Amino acid sequence: MHRLKQLVHRSPHVHLRTTSLCSSLWQHLRFKSQAPAERYGLKKRFSTAEATAETREPARMREKTLTMATLNPQVKAVEYAVRGPIVIKAGDIERSLQEGVKQPFTEVIKANIGDAHAMGQQPITFVRQVVALCCFPELLDSPSFPEDAKQRAQRILQDCGGQSLGSYSASQGVDCVRQDIADYITQRDQGVPADWNNIYLTTGASDGIMSILKLLVSGQGKSRTGVMIPIPQYPLYSATISELEAVHINYYLDEANCWALDIEELQRAYLTAKQHCQPRVLCIINPGNPTGQVQSKKCIEEVLHFAYEENLFVMADEVYQDNVYSPDCQFHSFKKVLYEMGPEYFNNVELASFHSTSKGYTGECGFRGGYMEVLNMDPEVKAQLVKLLSVRLCPPVSGQAAMDVIVNPPKVHEPSYAQFAKEKSSVLDALAHKASLTEQILNSVPGIKCNPVQGAMYAFPQIFIPPRAIQEAQELSIAPDMLYCLKLLEETGICVVPGSGFGQREGTYHFRMTILPSPEKLKVLLEKVKEFHLRFLAEYSQLEPQISKTNQDQHREMSNQPD
Repeated sequence: MHRLKQLVHRSPHVHLRTTSLCSSLWQHLRFKSQAPAERYGLKKRFSTAEATAETREPARMREKTLTMATLNPQVKAVEYAVRGPIVIKAGDIERSLQEGVKQPFTEVIKANIGDAHAMGQQPITFVRQVVALCCFPELLDSPSFPEDAKQRAQRILQDCGGQSLGSYSASQGVDCVRQDIADYITQRDQGVPADWNNIYLTTGASDGIMSILKLLVSGQGKSRTGVMIPIPQYPLYSATISELEAVHINYYLDEANCWALDIEELQRAYLTAKQHCQPRVLCIINPGNPTGQVQSKKCIEEVLHFAYEENLFVMADEVYQDNVYSPDCQFHSFKKVLYEMGPEYFNNVELASFHSTSKGYTGECGFRGGYMEVLNMDPEVKAQLVKLLSVRLCPPVSGQAAMDVIVNPPKVHEPSYAQFAKEKSSVLDALAHKASLTEQILNSVPGIKCNPVQGAMYAFPQIFIPPRAIQEAQELSIAPDMLYCLKLLEETGICVVPGSGFGQREGTYHFRMTILPSPEKLKVLLEKVKEFHLRFLAEYSQLEPQISKTNQDQHREMSNQPD
């Protein structure tokens, strides 16, 4: 390099070329001396371990794009009590038990959600056989599977792309499954016709409910869609309404009359809401969740007449249609009642009804299978519904297969019928027994009052909470029944959901519990609830020197004790 510089000074005429050559050589030598990553323009920041070792300076954190300040406010408004804070706390306690932390109990009993198999219910053999054959068709050659299961699996596979359950289906669902659902509805409703073109397979009933609500929500200000929902209600409805920025219209079920639906209360809620929104939708859950009531045919007629008069779209959540336990009650589908009211009603009232694999006697929650039947929808809107459903491609095809088995079970003459009928009746008989047991034991506890569990899978007892406990809850900025349920969980390991998560009349308190645990475990659960409630009353009554006359009366009334 030194000799090159001398040459430049002696020969100015070669200055430009030499300078260029010098520069090139210098760059080459510098390139050779660099680390491999640097030679090709890769800075050391890509070698994070090395950079950290050399600089030992903390990396500057970039401001996040998604924060609570920028989060969609409608997502913040969504609440889902069934998997809310109580359940998160139960999970924490369960993990601590597994790690050996001492608790005043040995297990957490999750009575917060209607998950039958998680509570120990065994699958229906025929459902699993057909789905297994669909998933692994090589089993069709196995003598271990009955012929009626094989025939159903083959029929489903023939309607699947490539004869595989792993292919997408049409957005509305597999054709033969939709046809079987239409046949099932016709048979269930004693000959009322069902058109398979009105059937849409869904990812559980929830997917269908949310899809229909998306179609219905529109307008601004006083023209914004109002959605009428029962209180207490299943939190899916309030959560979806919040997410869509629709208007909640609460109508209260009559707790004193076994949670019956009162038409005068519907009218009150409707007329009040008309002042600030446009009521367009009426939601009914029958049998009820969380309340366990089964609506009478007369009640359903009144509801449908009201919907007809006020031009409301009716959404009938009928996922518990197989879960009716009271001998005095019977399930009536909204569609069948609408048909029997005559063509003026049947050809005009817009109705979407929903069913699912998750409930009934199968309890196949994980398959996420379901369907909806939609009546009297405007043809152009129907096309928009298909478009909306096509965005999510299709529901799980394995769930569609499970739904098919539920609506097309073994017939009397088929080889699987005897075992299927035995398993089905065993599940439903056990649920009926547990419904009665739950009601009896809860009603034996002073300060707890439980309506008959006529259907579904839950009890929703009213609980007396002393004024001192209410005051403590207010100081903690939580609902009084949330305080109650937290203490119940911490002292007994029992996880139930506070009634405030479902809605309730002001000044009343409840919790929802499932009746799904085994009879033995359910007895333990109910006895623990009884013992806890008595301790809770004693603790907070001692702290309360003078309970008001109103609270004394309420306590006596709920306890069914004489003055």
